[in-house]
Amino acid sequence: MKRKYLTLTLLTASLYGIGQKPADSVYKKQRIAKTQIQVLFSYYSQNGNHSAITGGTGTERLHVYAPEFTITQLPDSLNTFQFNAGVDVITSASMDNIDFVVSSPSRVSERLHLSQGYTRLFKKSNIQAGILAGYSLEAAYMSILAGASLSHTNSSGSREWNGSLKCFFDDLRWGRLNSEYGKPVTLIYPFELRYKEWFSIYRRNSYNLDFAFYQVINPRMQFALFPGVVYQRGLLCTPYHRVYFNDGTTEKVENLPTDRWKVPLAAQLNIFVGARFVIRTYYRYYRDNFGIVANTLQLETPVKVSPFITLSPQIRIYEQSAAYYFRPYNEHNVSETYYTSDYDLSKFSSYKLGLTLRYGPEAKIFRRTLLDGVEVRYAFYKRSDGLTGNILSLLLDMEQSRVRHRHDPVTDPGNE
Repeated sequence: MKRKYLTLTLLTASLYGIGQKPADSVYKKQRIAKTQIQVLFSYYSQNGNHSAITGGTGTERLHVYAPEFTITQLPDSLNTFQFNAGVDVITSASMDNIDFVVSSPSRVSERLHLSQGYTRLFKKSNIQAGILAGYSLEAAYMSILAGASLSHTNSSGSREWNGSLKCFFDDLRWGRLNSEYGKPVTLIYPFELRYKEWFSIYRRNSYNLDFAFYQVINPRMQFALFPGVVYQRGLLCTPYHRVYFNDGTTEKVENLPTDRWKVPLAAQLNIFVGARFVIRTYYRYYRDNFGIVANTLQLETPVKVSPFITLSPQIRIYEQSAAYYFRPYNEHNVSETYYTSDYDLSKFSSYKLGLTLRYGPEAKIFRRTLLDGVEVRYAFYKRSDGLTGNILSLLLDMEQSRVRHRHDPVTDPGNE
């Protein structure tokens, strides 16, 4: 099943502290090593009546429970290590319709994902370079991630640019989590269409090239620009999505081109209104070679209602045109080469309303552990095709720190 649930991503920033004091005649340096820990619990539910598994009609109801954590280790002012891991447990009514068996084991599925990253700051040039590797696994899907990033900040800190390349190598065969096989075996097709192999390929590669440019305009305004490009090649359709044709008898597996280009361009403007109020505006334009053109507009207004409490209401409006290859249930012509009834590729508009409450007491909860913040977020999502969703998440933000002593300022890497 091609799951239409929203993914929450944890991003952490590199922070460090360095203290210095003389001791006798020897220069003695203190360095604070930090470990940042973020724990996220999220729940997502949705309902609709346009399941791509049953050809663009039928239930889209599902529930996703997604615990996740991120550990960021900063041993000094130059190096940052990050580890992220999580599990998604998905309960989906439409999954049963692959086999037409109600309440079958396929109704519940799990996804495991993890990633490891490392960045290095070169102080003389103010350049930071990083690498990233990751892995994701579920019953009918395996993905390997490899990436690299490069960023530069000017001496005053008022301007920054960065670029990153992420490569995803996906294998869409089923069997890895099945006790009888334990290895990738075959693509999954709808039960009644398993009389032949519809595709000779089972891999999909994606290359995401992203850039970002940040500029401080004045003490109250910041601007950012986010151009990018995505290229995908391989099996871009979902092999267990059905398509029904307008002759009343033909049924096939979804089929899409094996190459896809995506070109997004986004801009953000933050305005600080006084000491307690921020206006964050965001706009994104998107186009791809499937014929989809999309626009996104987002407004978020964090308000600091007390020294420890921040409220952030948010609204996000989105609209897109339909892909060349989309038709609703029973409306495709048999002569068409490519065809889908997945409403993710249809023409629709949507909005999302959200509210975030953050409590940041910076309170000590263990010997060297501070609770930096607790964040609760709720969002409601609605699409013009009738799909609705609810997202509830809880984020715990903690930090551990300890002073590390170095007596040799020449060999201390903090002097680079």
